[in-house]
Amino acid sequence: MHADLVGFGALVLIAGLLARAGRRINLPTVPFFMLAGILLGPGTPGPVLVAHPEDLSLLASLGLVLLLFHLGVEFPVDQVLGSGRRLFIAAGAYIGLNIGAGLLFGLALGWGGYEALVIAGALGISSSAIVTKLLIELRRLANAETPVILGIIVIEDLFLALYLALLSPVLAGAGSAGELALHIGLSFAYLVVLFAVARFGARLVGKVIDSNEDELLAILMVGLVVLVAGVSAEIGVSDAIGALMIGLVVARTPIRERVERLVLPLRDVFAAVFFLVFGLSIDVGGFGSVAVPVLLAVLVTLVTNVLAGLVAGRLFGLNQRGAANVGLTVLGRGEFSLILATLALAAGLDGRLGPFVALYVLILAVASPLLAANSRYLARVIPDRLLHGGWRYVREETMSTACTHLDRVYITESDAEACPRCVESGDDWVQLRMCLTCGAVGCCSDSVNNHAEEHYRQTGHPLIRSLEEGEDWRYCYIDGSLVREPMGAPRE
Repeated sequence: MHADLVGFGALVLIAGLLARAGRRINLPTVPFFMLAGILLGPGTPGPVLVAHPEDLSLLASLGLVLLLFHLGVEFPVDQVLGSGRRLFIAAGAYIGLNIGAGLLFGLALGWGGYEALVIAGALGISSSAIVTKLLIELRRLANAETPVILGIIVIEDLFLALYLALLSPVLAGAGSAGELALHIGLSFAYLVVLFAVARFGARLVGKVIDSNEDELLAILMVGLVVLVAGVSAEIGVSDAIGALMIGLVVARTPIRERVERLVLPLRDVFAAVFFLVFGLSIDVGGFGSVAVPVLLAVLVTLVTNVLAGLVAGRLFGLNQRGAANVGLTVLGRGEFSLILATLALAAGLDGRLGPFVALYVLILAVASPLLAANSRYLARVIPDRLLHGGWRYVREETMSTACTHLDRVYITESDAEACPRCVESGDDWVQLRMCLTCGAVGCCSDSVNNHAEEHYRQTGHPLIRSLEEGEDWRYCYIDGSLVREPMGAPRE
């Protein structure tokens, strides 16, 4: 018993030290937790701190449950529903491209139909934690594409609930098509019940677990989450989906903020144990047999993400840099891929899934921050025709919503079809720009006279917009950057 505590404590400590070192070079923590488990587990030559990973299975399950519960508590349902059709199309394109390509790739491997479904999910769902950390570390929270990125990962999380509900009965090994249909129907009926509880019974749930003392609230909260997760598993629905759904219920109670604060440290500790145990269960000898498929999977994911970024860029009028940022920022895979692999291994599917997903997550967890930080190189090779014309000079910067001069916008439309001062002088112009403060129309910086900028120098009016057909961008002379309204604002 004492030896088990020593080994487990040493493993957690080493994992934390490795993760801390990784954070210093701006890499996410998840791959380092996995790496510690792989290096110090029974599947790797050398020291073994925990010889029997199955002894930690209950702690790992608790980590999985708390991870999904916290996601449910944080889930911004109202934000998703109010985001508009364009965001759902962009997220649908991202999910469709990645899940579809992952499913075809899984079938091409020939490991089995159920295995292909797991691979599709592992390749198709990005890591919310990695994406969010990247946005913060790269200081892109004010970028115009950032609301699009956040919207995509939020809708992805909603899709995860549906995918888990579909996958759980499949992994349970239904004996016939009718039995499979029954299990799937039961899973979705269970989801409907929990959605109904979230809609109509959240206040009652809040009263059951509420307490003025944080200690008691934390105990009651964990008890409720584990109970619902266990009941979910008993009726054939994944414990993960049960935890996610009860999180959605708690999110609609008055105690949401307190619960979110209390569950965060518990989630971080036990989620780390989950990743550690997953690493402990991996035999590095299996990496050789999956190395080529993993590299192909990484390539497939990179291509589909870039395509999805271009679709989002087209929908939201982003320039090349914004589209590249979308595609490369949501490239990271992590906790959800590992959850799916864990469920697959527990169901007795092909043992190669464990090493495959582990190596895939490790590679992308390192590559994603590096590629996202250097998205400008991808932006330089994206043709103008794939997005919108007239973006010659904006490849190197993304449009910003952080301009502080939007209160100077008074006039947004004009019927002008010519530059008045160029007409007076008999000169030609290239394109037209309009001052958003007074409505004055002038020619662009590519024109001989550049009357739009001259107007700014004379008046100090900071913002202009393009009057060219099909263009809706705005530019602030003071900030020296393109500006557009935040996502969801009415379009002109």
